[in-house]
Amino acid sequence: MQSIDGIGPVVQCFGLALCGAILGGFANYLIYSWAYFPRPISPWSKPDPAAPPRRLADRLPIWGWFGLRRETVLHGPRFWVRPFAVELGMALALPLMFWYYTAGGGLLPEEFRTPERLAEFVGWGRTLFAVHALLVVLLVAATMIDFDEQMIPDVITLPGTLLGLLLSAITVNSFLPALVRWGDAIRVAPATFNVPWPYDAGWAEPIGLLVGLAIWWGWIFALTDRHLVLRHGLARAWGYLIHGIRRRPSSRWLLLLGLAGSLAITAAWRSGGETWAGSLSSLIGLAVGGGTVWAVRIVGSVTLRQEAMGFGDVTLMAMIGSFLGWQAAIAGFFLSIFVAIAFVLLQFLLTGDRRVPFGPYLCLGSAVAVVGWERVWNQTLSQYVELGWIAIFVLLFALLTMGAMLLVWGWIKRLLFRF
Repeated sequence: MQSIDGIGPVVQCFGLALCGAILGGFANYLIYSWAYFPRPISPWSKPDPAAPPRRLADRLPIWGWFGLRRETVLHGPRFWVRPFAVELGMALALPLMFWYYTAGGGLLPEEFRTPERLAEFVGWGRTLFAVHALLVVLLVAATMIDFDEQMIPDVITLPGTLLGLLLSAITVNSFLPALVRWGDAIRVAPATFNVPWPYDAGWAEPIGLLVGLAIWWGWIFALTDRHLVLRHGLARAWGYLIHGIRRRPSSRWLLLLGLAGSLAITAAWRSGGETWAGSLSSLIGLAVGGGTVWAVRIVGSVTLRQEAMGFGDVTLMAMIGSFLGWQAAIAGFFLSIFVAIAFVLLQFLLTGDRRVPFGPYLCLGSAVAVVGWERVWNQTLSQYVELGWIAIFVLLFALLTMGAMLLVWGWIKRLLFRF
């Protein structure tokens, strides 16, 4: 394991495991306190009035859940097993993740995994590790809430998206390392919005700012509580839509957020350089991640005549895109489809349950895209993206094909399950 400022590997591993357990405890707090239907399970939340008095030891990561087993009568048998597993899993994962991101060079192209290259990459790897550790906490919370409630609350994805935007503005090293071939040079560069193509200075002009602001306000509009009623005609529908948005209290807060975000985006644009490159990359990742799921949601709703994906899946993928950029967001989405098919078929065969909370598979697909970044992007997807407009037509064809597949799947379900 790569040494941190002279700290021995054993002490370093223990410290990372402790940080993982603490982050796991924070994830558990989010799961049980920030869900649509909160439950007083986390030792850091207000206990149930009927619960026995809690002890200081109950708040210790991992170990505390053995003491909290005394609340089984309130929360159900084995209620403590999952939060215990979350904290233990995070404690085991963080040291492995740190090694993979730094000394292991797992994110780098194979030809760049020499001792000299790894030494140069260590600072970048540590930055990526810290950023992705925060993302993992959010993904774990979103996954467990979606399993519990079949919904992902905005209180997880909205602050998470803002955090992704902020970290991207602070450093472009929050983006994954991409192998680029610009001219005669072959090197590794952060996967900002322009990759795999060279950066065009035109994005520093007002057109770049307009693109960033358009994405930002599109996201703000997507978060509004809106209803489009078409039975009285399109003209009246827009009037009802705007009136409905204006009279909801949450719209005022979203307006303030939109204005504050616009000022921040403008400030990043005026700063230029890596600050603007990181900010625009995060915004485009937000748009591509959320927009892809939204497009599939629309196609699925039209073909199946029912909601194919919840809007929480849209905001979740937008959050993931704000952290990882559009390249990993696209890869993560398509990988999640294969992950979902495998898990859902297994779930149906074992339990007969046909419900599909897609959020957990978006999270897992994105994690697979990051862990396999070298193979997924550098060796595979980047070659197709370099085709330019052809890649966009391929993506549109994939959406149409998916619509046809969903239509056929709807027929099969009606025949087999009498829907």
